[in-house]
Amino acid sequence: MRPVDLFSRVDEAAEWIRARLDETPSIGVVLGSGLGAFGDALHDAKVWAYGEVPHWPAPRVAGHAGKLLVGRVGGRAVLVLSGRVHFYEGHDLATVTFAVRVLGRLGVRVAVLTNAAGGINTSFASGALMVIDDHINFLGTNPLIGPNDERFGRRFPDMSAVYSPRLRAIADEVAAALPLRIEHGVYLGLAGPSFETPAEIRAFRTLGADAVGMSTVAEAIVLRHMGVETLGLSCISNMAAGILPQPLTEEEVLETTARVRDQFLALLRGIVQRV
Repeated sequence: MRPVDLFSRVDEAAEWIRARLDETPSIGVVLGSGLGAFGDALHDAKVWAYGEVPHWPAPRVAGHAGKLLVGRVGGRAVLVLSGRVHFYEGHDLATVTFAVRVLGRLGVRVAVLTNAAGGINTSFASGALMVIDDHINFLGTNPLIGPNDERFGRRFPDMSAVYSPRLRAIADEVAAALPLRIEHGVYLGLAGPSFETPAEIRAFRTLGADAVGMSTVAEAIVLRHMGVETLGLSCISNMAAGILPQPLTEEEVLETTARVRDQFLALLRGIVQRV
């Protein structure tokens, strides 16, 4: 996708969605690997396959349904992206972040990004839910590289608080009320698709990372660029390479997210209702 075409393509997709809604939600949620159950639980949902929306890229990875849903959670209107495309699929970052650009142009003011991640912090357990306090961009590139379109945001966005302190506090309040233990930490984003080596995990732990994954970071940068308040949530679906004496598989990721489905749904539902 050429940068000169990006704004018009994003706007065309946003207008297509807006024309089919009675009310444009101010809250958007992006569901990561195996976390699509939240979309299935929406009330009065309208559903479109990504392929129906102009220019919208469709994922080709297990655990990503590729559906756009608009419905209600406890009376709150919410727009849900069930699945995302990834850098490792061969897309450029303009394509990877296209969906969240559309959320911003639709008028979404709060975005919740979720993912399945590998646990680097050895105090975490498989199946833990982690609030992202900050991230480390290890993609080797940045979605804002290239000509800047001021209609999206300023050339050099501040990244001091990518993940909203207000939204993180709300996540803590919801978890305490459930009650549900949640972790906090730093997410490190990689290009993938190979899982990390034990040596890389030791290096990332030294850098201060608590979890590692192959998504979210580029989306968070773009949302910050557009001034959308952002929360990040990780499901620690497996312990990273070298921590346990076993190989890493995508099947383990999906099995773990299925196991913590009810906890994840309760946390996300509570956050959406309190935002």
